[in-house]
Amino acid sequence: MLDLVISNVRIAGRDQPLDIGIKDGRVAALETGLVSDAPRQDMCGCFAFGGFIDSHIHLDKACILDRCLICEGTLEEAVRETAKAKSAFTVEDVYARAARVVESAIVNGTTAMRTFVEVDPRAGFRSFEAMRQIRHDYRWALDIQICVFAQEGLTNEPETASMLDKALGDGADLIGGCPYTDPEPQAHIRWIFDLAERHGVDVDFHLDFDLNPANSAIPAVIAETQRRGYGRHVSIGHATKLSAMPKQEVVEVAVRLADAGIAVTVLPATDMFLLGRDRDHLVPRGIAPALLLATHGVTVTAATNNVLNPFTPYGDASLGRIANLFANAAQLSRDEDIATAFDMVTTNAARLMRRDYALQTGAPADIVILDAADPLSAIREIRLPIAGWKSGRQTFSRPRAQLLRPAD
Repeated sequence: MLDLVISNVRIAGRDQPLDIGIKDGRVAALETGLVSDAPRQDMCGCFAFGGFIDSHIHLDKACILDRCLICEGTLEEAVRETAKAKSAFTVEDVYARAARVVESAIVNGTTAMRTFVEVDPRAGFRSFEAMRQIRHDYRWALDIQICVFAQEGLTNEPETASMLDKALGDGADLIGGCPYTDPEPQAHIRWIFDLAERHGVDVDFHLDFDLNPANSAIPAVIAETQRRGYGRHVSIGHATKLSAMPKQEVVEVAVRLADAGIAVTVLPATDMFLLGRDRDHLVPRGIAPALLLATHGVTVTAATNNVLNPFTPYGDASLGRIANLFANAAQLSRDEDIATAFDMVTTNAARLMRRDYALQTGAPADIVILDAADPLSAIREIRLPIAGWKSGRQTFSRPRAQLLRPAD
């Protein structure tokens, strides 16, 4: 009675290869030697999992290198150049660039993502409109959360707040803020929380994006989270100030973040590219110490952030590559630490986005097959996805590479 059997796969925590039986878009069986007359696809012992989850990406401003100058390579320049470019964005333009990245993400094994979308007097609602259409048109392959986002401040531009309010009423899933671009960061934080509470949605801040350990906005976010009872509904991205703090200070912050139920996302491709530009030797990596945070109970993730723009002038929406980059930069070697890097782009990211995530009987048949033996080799070797399914329907296929040996 099955619709499909994906046979001979390896699953984390199981010693022997299994077969996955799919019925009506869900996992109906996980067995060795599953007997069925349903169509069968043999995965030759490759690794199966629920797919990568990208907890922080900016689809609206991807692929705009041809419109921007990169002379300084700084955060300030990236914000400035993107602000100039986005005033000319059209719905069709944003859609085309976002679709390019989404399609790359799909074949790289991503099954869900949270995209930030700038809504302000320069971008208007054009990017938001394009993203709603992207979310609808690609729902056959991945789930997209839309986080409407104030990149350039609120107190200095109050009309942005009313635009965010409207977007939340028109289908946005959550709201994001950026206190470090606002002349009044703490007021910015309160304003974002006010809008989140009004609409009953989660909050995701870009926070502490520099290497000066002073004047962190984390305490203000913790205070607002606890005052409003918003634990497990708040996440912060970048938090690179933590990389400039002594270990004991980071531990103290980690304990407070865990107690408040605030997740942290590191964005290694962007953080390493933009930070430390004032140094001419011993340039810092600038990545928050995610494993130390995780040791103290913080949900930590790694994500793409930007693709082919002044914030990150490279990228292919491959979370396997991002996890490997993080592992390199964080100098990970132990199996348990590499396993955490894998969790940061899978189970942890799903928890941050408050999604169910499990390859088990009864779960949605969202499945990706990697040309790998297990999660460790997936990250250590950046092994490629070879096939994927969304609700039991195949979404992509990328055959394994073959060597063409000479005859003799």
